[in-house]
Amino acid sequence: MIQNFDQQDYVSRCIWVNGPVIVGAGPSGLAISAGLKKQGVPFVVLERANCIASLWKNRTYDRLKLHLPKQFCQLPYFPFPDNFPEYPTKVQFIDYLESYAKHFEIAPRFNESVQSAKYDETCGLWQVRTSSTSGSNWGEVEYICRWLVVATGENAEKLVPEFEGLQDFGGSVMHACDYKSGESYQGKRVLVVGCGNSGMEVSLDLCNHKAIPSMVVRNSVHVLPREVLGRSTFELAVLMMKWLPFWLVDKILLIIARLLLGNIEKYGLRRPSMGPLKLKNTQGKTPVLDIGALERIRSGEIRVVPGIKRFSRGRVEFVNGENLEMDCVILATGYCSNVPSWLKDNDFFSEDGLPKTPFPNGWKGKAGLYAVGFTKRGLSGASMDAARVADDIARIWKTKQIECLMRCFSHF
Repeated sequence: MIQNFDQQDYVSRCIWVNGPVIVGAGPSGLAISAGLKKQGVPFVVLERANCIASLWKNRTYDRLKLHLPKQFCQLPYFPFPDNFPEYPTKVQFIDYLESYAKHFEIAPRFNESVQSAKYDETCGLWQVRTSSTSGSNWGEVEYICRWLVVATGENAEKLVPEFEGLQDFGGSVMHACDYKSGESYQGKRVLVVGCGNSGMEVSLDLCNHKAIPSMVVRNSVHVLPREVLGRSTFELAVLMMKWLPFWLVDKILLIIARLLLGNIEKYGLRRPSMGPLKLKNTQGKTPVLDIGALERIRSGEIRVVPGIKRFSRGRVEFVNGENLEMDCVILATGYCSNVPSWLKDNDFFSEDGLPKTPFPNGWKGKAGLYAVGFTKRGLSGASMDAARVADDIARIWKTKQIECLMRCFSHF
């Protein structure tokens, strides 16, 4: 198989791949790899980190659990173990991914960072150039292939907005990807910038460790209960969408949220005018699934503050004129795609690194280009794309193999 080149082959200048090159060894890359493996298609997986699922292993906080029930988060052909809880922990999910890679014998080439990928129209092939500064693999390699699968996902790089005066703040400033636990924040005044699921959970974790968090809520946000009468809200929405129109399901979810959570606007959490499902479907904005932060907001343990105007030494001024002293800042400001930095001369991805064609048709481009993990529908969306891509590549690959055999036999 392609994955089993010896060391001398690996560091050679140019390698032909009789199958696709897959960029990224996160859940998306593993899912497409498993699909190709089942159909006997050779491939190479390139990963810039030194492990699979580096985002989950290295850039998530300790208390993280899957926000959705496990049946909506498992990858194709390999379910979660029966003994896993409905919402697996970070450690359990990483163990699952490790088992997944082992089960399908997926062996990514670690510490290989893709510098550029470009389609050569003259020869009809992709040229993927990588660099590595790790140990004996040091150097540059060029892979030549017919198919390129972009599986780096929507969350490849942290998103860090610019704030006036932040360089003068003087206290600790970090992105949420570097936050692990609130253990070292006891008694400290911490500004959490962002009110999505990460911002809410980081604020809750800080509370649990006796810190004093303030959470910046600049825009409107949907907050839904994670469960309704012991059943996942997401699962309930999926069930209702089988029988009811989209707009009606949105209305029902908002009624349920009002009944179970009350009027959250009086705490500074304005709801968008668009329903949670429509907002997710059109703009990719995920509603917050509450796991306890709202109770701390009601009690005043998490203070909700408006948008930031500017920072100064040890202080932050907000757009409403309020001025507060702060010790630390945690930027729960999300992530973005890095595709535009290395995929050259293509019109399939937009400037923000997402496919221009919306779901469910954003998985296939021209000239053998594919995308997995850009649906804004989490792990279930990535799994759907991976199955489509694997089937499509396998169909074309097998046809080409037959054509090659027929040409060989024609010479006898």
